[in-house]
Amino acid sequence: MKKLFTILSVSLLVIFTAACSTTSSGADDDMSTLEKAREEGKVVVGFAGENPYAYEDENGNLTGEAVEVSREIFKELGIDEMEGVLTKFGSLIPGLQAGKFDVITAGMYITPDRCKEVAFGEPEYSIGEALAVQKGNPHNLHSYEDIAANPDVKIAVMNGAIEIDYLEAAGVQESQMEIVQDIPSNITSLESGRVDAITMTGPTLEAALATANAKNIDRVEDFTQPVVDGESVRGYGAAAFNPEDEELLAAYNEELAKLKDSGQLLDIISEFGFTEADLPGDATAEELCK
Repeated sequence: MKKLFTILSVSLLVIFTAACSTTSSGADDDMSTLEKAREEGKVVVGFAGENPYAYEDENGNLTGEAVEVSREIFKELGIDEMEGVLTKFGSLIPGLQAGKFDVITAGMYITPDRCKEVAFGEPEYSIGEALAVQKGNPHNLHSYEDIAANPDVKIAVMNGAIEIDYLEAAGVQESQMEIVQDIPSNITSLESGRVDAITMTGPTLEAALATANAKNIDRVEDFTQPVVDGESVRGYGAAAFNPEDEELLAAYNEELAKLKDSGQLLDIISEFGFTEADLPGDATAEELCK
């Protein structure tokens, strides 16, 4: 009888423990991403390793335009720790969708195609494209159309970058493009003579050339901005979220709006080479997603 009582007691204890565990786990599952981040005091943000948006300084500290904007916003949201993870640009959206990151940002333009996969915050900056060539510009390249007109010219562009779409719109063939995985590979491909040109955003190119101390590369100062569907293209960068994280997105946008209104956004991004002309103005994510 005593043995039976002991067995029943142990069984009840196991059932009770399992029930408590299930209740606790279920409660956690019911919490939104914003609620979890506030409770844990931490948010995980995926950044594309691209100077000046996100990079490690000489002391190994993560910094950059996107990093410091995000850090300030999450601090205002009561989330003290922003765990920044540097990754390849092409891994950002898959990482967000797989739950590896709570948010992704750094050099990510709002485009209609990307809007089908993620929910964008409001734009934080607006910038144009840039082109670099071998010293002396031997092929006389001043636009994407110049590249399209010479099938012997090859250009390197980063995997997943919006510049691929711009090049295709200008008539550049896939066979003329060399897809690379990061900015250093982009610079190396041009410096080694493997390609004739490279393209990326203006601030990124400026930072990349300065970091690489590239002596055999010239930036094309009179580069003509790409034209798509009859309009000169400027990219609008923003943070991106999982579509179901509406609460986190709304809170992020609210704090971003405060930074814009106070002028603090310009103060933050100007440290990384951005100017007042690079602010997003009245552009909205909704408009840019159309």
